[in-house]
Amino acid sequence: MRTFHPKEADIHHAWHVIDAEGIVLGRLATEIAHLLRGKHKPIWAPNVDVGDHVIVVNATKLDISLRKSEDKLYYRHSGYPGGIRSENLGHLMGRNPERVIKLAVRGMLPKSRLGRAQLKKLRVYSGPTHPHAAQEPQPRALTQPSRNAK
Repeated sequence: MRTFHPKEADIHHAWHVIDAEGIVLGRLATEIAHLLRGKHKPIWAPNVDVGDHVIVVNATKLDISLRKSEDKLYYRHSGYPGGIRSENLGHLMGRNPERVIKLAVRGMLPKSRLGRAQLKKLRVYSGPTHPHAAQEPQPRALTQPSRNAK
């Protein structure tokens, strides 16, 4: 049997909307990475971008524990000696909640041109609205339960 390789005509990029209200950051990021890579499709291939576009709304309402918001650190470097800066999760959530989700998803994607192309299909908004109504995105419920669901 020959190996299947998806052709350009086989690939269809759908649009999904995920509401992040009350969802744990890691569970949300794994679901987003799964959709961006296209692993939910039967035509998935590890070297082809067959994934979908993902819109995340309500990024400010993630379920983050108090301990994690104080202990988890994000680092960046200016490129100069002694130019490393750190910031905890709580401070970054207050300043730029979209970046928190993008960084979490970025770590779950391939570290290559393919991963960078897949990350460009992620759009994150801190509020409940988004400007992508023309693409007719479908609401997507998470397959994994949140921390408070029983």
